[in-house]
Amino acid sequence: MAQAVDRRKAEKKEELVERLVHINRVAKTVKGGRNMSFAAVVVVGDQKGRVGYGTGKATEVPDAISKATNEAKKNMVRIPLREGRTLHHDVAGRFGAGKVYLRTAPAGTGVIAGGPLRAIFEVLGVQDVVAKSLGSNNPYNMIKATFNALEAINSPRMVAAKRGKKVGDIVSRRENSSNAKMVEEA
Repeated sequence: MAQAVDRRKAEKKEELVERLVHINRVAKTVKGGRNMSFAAVVVVGDQKGRVGYGTGKATEVPDAISKATNEAKKNMVRIPLREGRTLHHDVAGRFGAGKVYLRTAPAGTGVIAGGPLRAIFEVLGVQDVVAKSLGSNNPYNMIKATFNALEAINSPRMVAAKRGKKVGDIVSRRENSSNAKMVEEA
């Protein structure tokens, strides 16, 4: 019983940020005329590396948004961030005809992205990133392509675990190899 109360308090402390990405009015033609409804796309995140998206459809806009928000909260995933502000490496994602390219950026760059991509990065907690979307500008496909890319990101810790090595071996090797290239070029 005490654990259930603690869990509820933890959920209340965990402030989630919601961003409405898109609302679409949908009309279904029936015998008596047209039935109007609304479809909503929402992204939700804690600005600390967790993010999710959801869609909802209802006859009223607030109902559609609440359905989408509930789905987004259920579908949250954790994304590893470097220094809590940017991505670990450049990555590309694709869904249908929508393609996105996400690039790391130095501190102070800000979020250079538009539309649904910007909403995702704001709720994810990314402060410095450069993103480009190509192909379809359909918000559904852009969001799914972005999540496809974000889920492909590997932190040095994850790579080290897969290879059975220490994080220091992987990170230092990368720095040493880039220093060696600089020496060769000079």
